[in-house]
Order: sequence, then C-alpha cells, then structure tokens
Amino acid sequence: MKLPAWLYRLRPLLGVFILIAGWALIHAAGAVDPVLLPSPAEAAGAFWNGMTQGTLGADFGKTIVRTLSSFAIALVVAVPLGIVLGASQRLYESIEFAIDFFRSTPASAMFPLFLVIFGAGEQTKIAVAAFGAALVILFNVAYGVMGARKQRQLAARVMRAPRWRVLTDVTLLESMPQVFVGMRSGVSLALVIVIVAEMFIGSTDGLGQRVMNAQMVFDMPEMYAAIFAAGALGYAMNLIFLIAERRFVHWGGK
Repeated sequence: MKLPAWLYRLRPLLGVFILIAGWALIHAAGAVDPVLLPSPAEAAGAFWNGMTQGTLGADFGKTIVRTLSSFAIALVVAVPLGIVLGASQRLYESIEFAIDFFRSTPASAMFPLFLVIFGAGEQTKIAVAAFGAALVILFNVAYGVMGARKQRQLAARVMRAPRWRVLTDVTLLESMPQVFVGMRSGVSLALVIVIVAEMFIGSTDGLGQRVMNAQMVFDMPEMYAAIFAAGALGYAMNLIFLIAERRFVHWGGK
C-alpha cells in the first residue's frame, strides 16, 4: 500500500512525536516525580507564555547575540589563518600539536584564564566561545585546503593560471564543503559554550542563566521551556548552515 505524499513529508517529525508521546506516558504513569518532570503541555505552556508575555524572548535574543558575536569573531580569525596553514603543510605540521592540544581541551577548563584576562563580564562569555569555535573552524578549513584534489590544481597550473587564481578558483572552492562542516560545528560549539558561560560566569540574562535560576527554585516548566529554546536555537542554526551549504556548495563531492 502506497502512503500519501504528505505522510512522507512528515517523516522528520516522527522522532519528535515519539519523544513527546514517551514523555507524556512517563508523566501519566507517575514514574518520575511530577515536580521534576512536568507534562509536555505544562512545559509547552511555559515556553509560549515566556516567549509572548514573559522575558524568555529577551533571554533568547541575548543568547543569539552572544553566539553570533563569538561565531563572527571566530570566523574572521580562523578562516584566513586556516587557509594560510592549509596552503603550507610544513607550517601546519609545525604548530599542529598546539592546535590539537587546545582543540581537545574542554572550553569550560579555560574559563578561569579568560576570567583573569577579561574579568567577569560580557567580553569573557564571547571571548571563550570565540576561542572554542575558532579552533574547530581553523582545523576544518586547514584540512579542507590540504585535501583539495591535486589533479584540478595541477590542471590549473598546466593552463598557466597564476598562483593566486589556483588558490581562489580551485583550492578554496574545493575546500568549501569542509569549510561549511567547520562552520556548522563552530556555531554549535559557540552556542554550547555561551550557554555554559551564562550559567557560571555571573550572568543576569541569557538562556543558560534562565535554566540555572529555574532549577534553583524548582520551577521545572520554566526550566524545560528554556532548554527547549536553547535546543530550538541550536537546531535552527544548524539547519540554516545546511541549507546554505546545499545552495552554495552544490558541487561538493563531485
């Protein structure tokens, strides 16, 4: 039996339906204390009220600003540096240990250092998120440039294309799929670090601070609403980059 086309379009929502149904069943069965696990309707109501009448929308916007600011800084620093390092494998190998060391270090472990340098203010949250995102973007850009197909580079040189044209018209275009992977990973990591920083670095607004405050006073619907907002923001950012990649890097893998 062939299913209608509209059912196929709803397939991405199947996981959401299963999650909400499982949550509702657990709540109805009383398997978890209702104080700790409110019903999906209560959490959704808190989310809607917070966005339309409360301050959840303002905290949501503040987290977006911090995330995009840190991501923009990371992009401006990491992309040119990644291109330079990727174009010279010897140069990259000379500092590869430092890049991998800091990339493997949890960003939360760097909070004390950034607090000493920038103080407990807005700059610290943005700087530490930019640092973590920049390392991920740098790594992917460098490997994208180094992994560009040599045959196309050689063909361009045989046709006597200038070195800068080989770099811009062949190498960079070849590396774009990997660059977008780095950008998607970078913006997701920036969001994670910003929310964690909002929890622990003297913040008075933002989704991270809202989650912590709601948890401390056992306002669980409010806490889940803030978690939903953070998850929706992360999903939306990832989706935007996926759409942009399909639109502008349609030749990837060809």
